[in-house]
Amino acid sequence: MATNRNYFPRTIDKYLLDWKNSSKHKPLLLRGARQVGKSSAIRNLAQSFKYYIEINFEKQSSLKDLFKNDLEPHEISNRLSALYGVPIVPKETLLFLDEIQACPEAIHSLWFFSEDFPELHVAAAGSLLEFALKKMTSFGVGRIRSLFMYPLSFDEFLTASKHQSWIEEKQKANSSMPLFEAMHKQLVESFRSFLMIGGMPESVARWIESQNYRECQQVQDDIMQTYEDDFSKYSERIDPLLLRQTLHSVAHQTGEKFVYNKVEGDYRSEKVKEALELLKDAGLIIPVIHTAANGLPLGDEINEKFIKYLFVDSGLLLRILNMESIGISEITQLILTGTAADLVNKGQVTEMETGLELLKYNTPAMRHNLYYWQNIKRGALAEVDYVIGYNMKILPIEVKSGTSGSMKSLFKMMEYKNLPYGLRTSLENFGEFNNIKILPLYALSNLFSQNYF
Repeated sequence: MATNRNYFPRTIDKYLLDWKNSSKHKPLLLRGARQVGKSSAIRNLAQSFKYYIEINFEKQSSLKDLFKNDLEPHEISNRLSALYGVPIVPKETLLFLDEIQACPEAIHSLWFFSEDFPELHVAAAGSLLEFALKKMTSFGVGRIRSLFMYPLSFDEFLTASKHQSWIEEKQKANSSMPLFEAMHKQLVESFRSFLMIGGMPESVARWIESQNYRECQQVQDDIMQTYEDDFSKYSERIDPLLLRQTLHSVAHQTGEKFVYNKVEGDYRSEKVKEALELLKDAGLIIPVIHTAANGLPLGDEINEKFIKYLFVDSGLLLRILNMESIGISEITQLILTGTAADLVNKGQVTEMETGLELLKYNTPAMRHNLYYWQNIKRGALAEVDYVIGYNMKILPIEVKSGTSGSMKSLFKMMEYKNLPYGLRTSLENFGEFNNIKILPLYALSNLFSQNYF
């Protein structure tokens, strides 16, 4: 099979290859929002197999009949082999079931492949897969392997842009050995571009071809239209207009506690909550939930009355804000012309991208949650943007640029919770301030590639 020259290497490639080489591989579900690169990643994996069969249940709906009457995996395989003229040989063939949410019987068949034909490599993906899984009375717990995928991270963006050496340089840097200034400035400028372009593979590809923001925006418009066209598939019980209004309200409330009555249309809170849940299942928004952060796991002490939502991609977020502003949005202007300090302190998109990067660099073998901390006592103002578990301790992360005066919340949380250290991430170079380390936004992957504390 010929190599796909248009494919950008992704972090998940290693996990897919590990799955292929495992002697105990279960059927694989690759999960994530539409157009984040799931199908391309599976096709790239297919290069390492002798034979490959791909089915798309949205485009080839007639093939659903193959799974409706007989779920015996050897019989299904024989029929597919005859239909495609491709041998199905254990350890040599990859069977890919794309847009599998359109065929619930095919999802169910994965359980039987796991039990009765475990030596065959079967992978599946679906953009609206979570909806189908929720409708099923039971799912193959322990019999199916899931991996979760997001848009490109900044490191993946640099790799796609042929700047692998920049990744290597920043991975060698730390608070006691900052980057040399020219390299730091180059990474800051590239990160600015990344915020505008976002991590959707098609937008990144257009940028690499054209170096033109406007062409990327045209791609982003198409992606947003595809997302909104999907709304009618989410639920028969909810108005697609409500979904659109809620999604756009998330864009405008980025970095803030979400307020239901800010959604245009005078909808009841219960309906907005339902819309938020559907958008979350589609992978378009990601919750950041308040935690008391008294210990690990952080999810044991959450307060769901205090939730922020992240948009799945910075480029798509900015496209919405630009379309709904007169001229260019304030955040976009900060990215293009503002100082690094102003961009971090005034542009909510940097706070949002921090959360997205924390997800992207974490292991894709499970769905990770994001948390923040706020002193919710009356009159208290302390709030820390993100709180994660790190080396079996709680690590508070503040997205801020400046000196100690701008880190009051971080200091307060460390004092209240008796935490040994904290992290400030910004567009400053690597550094340290007392027991707070400064990690550039462009180097958040260092947290996961090395023991940073």
